[in-house]
Amino acid sequence: MFELTEPQKMIQQVLRQWCETELQPKVDLLEKAEINPFDLMRQMLDAFGMRDAMREGMKKKVKKMREKGPTPPGEVDEDDPMAAAQKDMMIPFTMIKELCRVAPGFAMSFGVSTGLAGGTILAKGNADQIEKWGIPITALDKVGCWCLTEPEAGSDAFGSMKSTAKPKGDDYILNGQKTFITNAPYGEIFVVYAKVDRGQPKDKQPVHCFVLEKGMKGFTTGKPLEKMGMKDSPTGELFFDDVVVPKFNLLGVEKDNLRDQAKESLGNERSGVPAMCLGIIERCFEESVKYARERKQFGKPIGEFQAIQLKLSNMYIKYKNVENMVYRLAWMGSSGKRDMAFICASKAYAAQAAIEVALDAIQIFGGYGYMKEYHVEKLLRDAKLLELGAGTTDINLLTAAKFLLKE
Repeated sequence: MFELTEPQKMIQQVLRQWCETELQPKVDLLEKAEINPFDLMRQMLDAFGMRDAMREGMKKKVKKMREKGPTPPGEVDEDDPMAAAQKDMMIPFTMIKELCRVAPGFAMSFGVSTGLAGGTILAKGNADQIEKWGIPITALDKVGCWCLTEPEAGSDAFGSMKSTAKPKGDDYILNGQKTFITNAPYGEIFVVYAKVDRGQPKDKQPVHCFVLEKGMKGFTTGKPLEKMGMKDSPTGELFFDDVVVPKFNLLGVEKDNLRDQAKESLGNERSGVPAMCLGIIERCFEESVKYARERKQFGKPIGEFQAIQLKLSNMYIKYKNVENMVYRLAWMGSSGKRDMAFICASKAYAAQAAIEVALDAIQIFGGYGYMKEYHVEKLLRDAKLLELGAGTTDINLLTAAKFLLKE
């Protein structure tokens, strides 16, 4: 039977207490953009001594890279706090789940900055690049963005990509646009995917990622986008107008086509989505059970009515299904196993389940569930994005099918 270990339970307990005392009271301010979510993230990491540990661990990693070279594939650098976390993926999944019980957008912004943007730099960067950009991002000294989506390149992220980087001397000239970029309004370090244009046909142009910094000439960000949900996660657009990008800012080497690396990052993002969904589902289910016991109609608790009991049972089934998926995804991540069919199918199922459970919660609460006073209203709005981000539900199901047919 799957269950948390004692260290995992301790992390869950202390993080839940922090979320209830520090994060929950600030949700409304975060949704109104009246406070900076990244200041609160730094307070969270400082509360658990994680920022200093990240900095020191990453400095040791950089020193070791300079002395011995990059860590060979399949080996884990014990000094690398990000790599060490992969040995027990249930710990980061537990953190994601706990944050999403309260503020899924807050969790998403945190994961994109440290996990997607920071993780890409750590995976593809050299020692100098990790020292310059990787350490500040992983310690949240600076805010990171992972920039793939374009206005005409959503599900077809690579085929329809129009952002291009043309080599010119020791630089690249970057032109294009990105949209729906998490953290863009506050971003300071941007991992940007673009096609390298050396005059070849567009379908032959390799995709690479470059690191841009806030303030580079020709690089601008748009106003924060107004959204239905995930309002505690700032989102924006990026514009590149003849941005001069030094070759130093290219992650990896140009002969490599980083489409596969970007797809791997998407796979990692999809692996984390069920943990986000689990937080939403768990909170909605617990609040619904509590309300069904306390709310009385016709002289008795509404939990005694069969209509409510059926809803709670269906919610519980989805809750446990997603929980089991998260445990298996954690086991896969810790064991180095890559089952893309399961990853994509889990992401699709969990996102749908989160919406369905949140809708049932609102129905159980009745008119009160429609009010902002009750947290299930926010969780439903936030849950919808999980069907869209990291590949839509349809794209994930089709991708899962393709892997199954290949097998």
